[in-house]
Amino acid sequence: MNLAFVEGLYSDYLQDPSSVSAEWRRYFEEVSPERAKPVNGSARRAALALPASLTQMPLSTSNGPTTAVDAPMEAAIGLQDRVDKLVRAYRVRGHMIAHMDPLGLPRSSPPELDASYYGLGEADLDKRISPQTLSGCTADTARAVIERLRETYCRSIGVQFMHIDDMTEREWLQKRMEGAGNRLHLSPGRQRRILKRLTDAVMFEEFIQKKFVGAKSFSLEGCESLIPLLDLAIERAGDHGVGEIVIGMAHRGRLNVLANIMGKNAQQIFREFQDIDPHLHHGRGDVKYHLGYSSNWKTAKGHNVHLSLCFNPSHLEFVNPVAVGRLRAKQDRNHDTQRRRGLTIQIHGDAAFAGEGVIQETLNMSELAGYTVGGSIHVVVNNQIGFTTPPEQGRSSIYASGIGKMLQIPIFHVNGEDPEAVAQVIRVALDFRNTFKRDVVIDMYGYRKRGHNEGDEPSFTQPLLYKAIAKRKSVREAYLDHLLTQGDISRDEADRIAEERREQLEAELSAARSEDYIHIGDQMTGIWAGYKGGDEALVDDVKTGVDRERLSVILEKLSRTPQEFHPDSRIARLLKMRAEMAKGEKPIDWAAAEALAFGTLLLEGYRVRMTGQDCERGTFSHRHAVLRDVEFGHAYAPLRHLSPRQGPFEIYNSPLSEAGVLGFEYGYSLEWPDGIVLWEAQFGDFVNAAQVIIDQFLSSAEDKWKRLSGLVLLLPHGFEGQGPEHSSARLERFLQLCAEDNMQVIYPTTPAQYYHVLRRQVIRPWRKPLVVMTPKSLLRHPDVVSDITELTDGEFHRILPDERASGDGVERILLCTGKVYYDLRAARKERGLEEKVAILRVEQLYPLADEQVERALAPYAEGTPAFWVQEEPENMGAWPHFRFRFCNSLLGRHPFEGVTRNASASPATGSASSHKLEQRQLIEEAFQGLA
Repeated sequence: MNLAFVEGLYSDYLQDPSSVSAEWRRYFEEVSPERAKPVNGSARRAALALPASLTQMPLSTSNGPTTAVDAPMEAAIGLQDRVDKLVRAYRVRGHMIAHMDPLGLPRSSPPELDASYYGLGEADLDKRISPQTLSGCTADTARAVIERLRETYCRSIGVQFMHIDDMTEREWLQKRMEGAGNRLHLSPGRQRRILKRLTDAVMFEEFIQKKFVGAKSFSLEGCESLIPLLDLAIERAGDHGVGEIVIGMAHRGRLNVLANIMGKNAQQIFREFQDIDPHLHHGRGDVKYHLGYSSNWKTAKGHNVHLSLCFNPSHLEFVNPVAVGRLRAKQDRNHDTQRRRGLTIQIHGDAAFAGEGVIQETLNMSELAGYTVGGSIHVVVNNQIGFTTPPEQGRSSIYASGIGKMLQIPIFHVNGEDPEAVAQVIRVALDFRNTFKRDVVIDMYGYRKRGHNEGDEPSFTQPLLYKAIAKRKSVREAYLDHLLTQGDISRDEADRIAEERREQLEAELSAARSEDYIHIGDQMTGIWAGYKGGDEALVDDVKTGVDRERLSVILEKLSRTPQEFHPDSRIARLLKMRAEMAKGEKPIDWAAAEALAFGTLLLEGYRVRMTGQDCERGTFSHRHAVLRDVEFGHAYAPLRHLSPRQGPFEIYNSPLSEAGVLGFEYGYSLEWPDGIVLWEAQFGDFVNAAQVIIDQFLSSAEDKWKRLSGLVLLLPHGFEGQGPEHSSARLERFLQLCAEDNMQVIYPTTPAQYYHVLRRQVIRPWRKPLVVMTPKSLLRHPDVVSDITELTDGEFHRILPDERASGDGVERILLCTGKVYYDLRAARKERGLEEKVAILRVEQLYPLADEQVERALAPYAEGTPAFWVQEEPENMGAWPHFRFRFCNSLLGRHPFEGVTRNASASPATGSASSHKLEQRQLIEEAFQGLA
C-alpha cells in the first residue's frame, strides 16, 4: 500500500462514502471533511509507511481521481503507525514486565513499552484508531489497546512467541491471547476443582513433613500449582482425543504427582517412607522418589487416558528422551501415524533445563521424522534456584527456558501463585500443540520452600530469599482468599475439603503401619506378558536358523530395485553380488548377514527399528539399507518391500547426538518387546557420550525398577591404527557393569554368528540389552564370510572352538574375542603351529557360565597353559574382567595369563606405524617360546 492508493480511497469517500468499505469508512469519519490540501514531500514520505492494520483493510475497486490527503488524515495515519509499533513492542517485550514471579523480585522495564517512547501523549490515547489493531479484540483507542496489551502480556502471564517465523502460528496465538486478555473464564465448578487439587497437593506435603520428620521427600511446596496444571492438562488432552500420556520428571514433587495425579496408593508411599521391609529390597530397588507408575484416568467428559510416569534416576533431564521414545512406540503400536493420540509431558527443574545438554538434544529431535511425537508439553517448575546456586550463577540466558527458543515454539512464563493464569496457559499450550503438532514450553514460576532436600538448610546460602519465603502463605490459601471475595465458595466448605483429605491420609497411614499390610509386587503384564528377565540359565536356547529357500528369496528381493529406479553404478555392483549370494555363488558377508537377520524377522511379523549416525548407509559404507536414485534423488529401502504382510522396517540417520538418541531408543524398547530396536554408534568410541543412559538405565533398570529392555547397541570396535578416538568402544566399561545377568556383551567374529545373535534377541523370550562390538576393517576381510548353510542350521555359539576338533598335541591355548582372532590365525599358519596352538573365540563375553568354558576346554589336557590375547591395553578390554574372575588359573585346570598391550591411559596410539609395531609385538608374544 502507498500514499497514492490512500489518496484515491479518500477521494472516493469524499464523493460517495458508500463507495469504500465499512472499515475505511469508519476510519475516514475521523478525518476532517474540509477540502483536501496539498501534501508536502516529508508528509508524503511519512504517509508511505502505512501501518499493518491499514494494509489489511479491503481494497476499493474505484478508479476515481486521486486527491491529496489532508493534514488531519496524515496525523491519523501517523498515530496508527505509532500505536502499531507499540503493539509489536508489547508482543515482543511485554513478558519483561509481567508479574510472573510470586516473590516479586524487581525487573527493569524496557523503554519501548512506554507510550511516550513513540511520541504518544496523553491527548493521543483517546483518539480513534483502527479496531483491527489487536487480534480478536475491537479496542479502538490507544488507551484501550494499551490496557488490553498489559492485561494480555504483562499480568501473571508473559509470552515469548514473536520469534516464530510462521505468520499463521503467530496470528493464532495473538488472537487466542489478545481476544480474551489471556484469561480463561472458569465456572464455579472448575474453580472448586482447582481448589481441591491445590488442597490435595498442600495437604500431602504438610502431612509428609509432620509424619516423617527429616525424611527426604523433595517437597513440591512453593510450586503446588503443578498438580492442578497436570489435572487440567490431562482433561484437555482427553478432549483432543489423546489416549496415552507419558510423563517424565525428576524427583522434586514426584511423590505428590504419584499420589495426586497417578493415583498411587498413599499406603504404599507411606510404607516406603517407613522402610520396614528390607527383605524385599536386598541388593536391589530404588528410593521412593525415583519410582514410576502407570494408571488409567477417566476425564470429566468420559474420555479414557492411560498415564505412564517414567522411572527416573537422580541424573536430571536424562529421562526426557526416554519418555519421548516410549510415547513414539505407543503411537506406532496404535498406528497413530498422525501423532495425535499420544502426548508427553516433560517436567523440568529450572537449573537443569538451562544447564543440561540433553535438553537441547531432545528438543532438536522433536520435529525429526524418526523421533517426532507431534509435540511435547514442557513444564519448567521454576524454583528460582538450583540446590544452592542462584540463577545469575547458573545460566547466561534471561530465563531458564532460554534454550526453548531454538525451536519455532511459544514459551509461556506464568506465575504459579495465580492458578487461573496457569489454567489459561495450559489450555492454550494444549490447543497450540494439537493444532500445530509442535512442542510448547511453560515456565511456571514459584519457589522452593525448603532446602534441596528436607535435611538441607537453605538460609546458609540464601538468607534474604528464605526470609521472604518464610512469610508467604501457601498457594491454596491465596487462591482461597480470591474465591472467597467472589462469594462462590465459603470458608466452611474449603475447610471441609481440607479435613476430608487429611482424614483420608491418616487412614492410609494407619493401613500402611498395619501388620496385615500386604506388599503387591510388579508383574509382567500387557505387552510384556510372556517375556522374562532374571538368569540366562533359566531360559532355553532357541534355534535361529531359517530355511535356505527363504534366505535365497530374501537376498534375491534385496538385490532388486523398481524398474524406474537409477542406482549408483557401485551400488548396482553390490546388488549384483547380493543376487550371486542368493544363488549360492558367493559366501555371505557381514552386511548381507545383517540384512538376512532383519529380513527373516520382518517376514515373521516383527518390527525392526534402527537409528544412529549415518546408519542408513553405514559409517563404513557397508549397509546401504536405503538407496538413492542418482537422477532424481528419491529413496528406496529394499527391506520395506519383502512382502505385503511383513513387519515394519524403520531406519533413520540420527542427529549428531548420543545421549539423547540412545535414551530415545531405550524408551522405545520399553514399549516394544516384540521386535528389535537397535542403536548404532558412528564409532564405538563415541558411546561414552551416552554413559548416563548406559549406567542409569540400560545396565541397572531391571535391578532398580524391574524394567526389562531388549535394546541392541552396535558399537564399531577394533584397533586398526586410527588413533585413540577411533579404536575402542570401551569394552571394559560394559563388562565392569555386568552382574546378575543384567545384559549381554558379545564380540562376534563371523557373519553367521552376528545373524544368529540378532535373531536370538527377538525369538528368545529373555529380554536383556545386547551390546555388540561390531567390525570395521573386517567388514571386507576375505576370511570374514559365512556359507549360507551356517545361517540355515544351528544357533549362536557362545564360544567357537578351534578349527581342529582334537586337542592332542596342543601345547598352548589362546583365548580371544573379535578381530584379533584373524591376526592370530594368520600368524599361527605362518609359523606352522596349527598342531601346537589352539585358538578359541569367546563370542559371548557375558553372561558366560563356567560350564560353557569348561566344555570348550574339555579337549585339552589339564595343565596346558591358557592365555587371554587382546588388542587392548592391559587395563582395558576383556582382560581385567577375566583376570578378576579366574585369577591365575582357568577353572583350576589351566594356568592363565594375559597377552595385551601395555597398560595405558589412552586406548591407542595416534601413529599408524606405531600401531603396526605394537600389533606385531603382541602377536609375537602370543606365540613366544613355541617352535
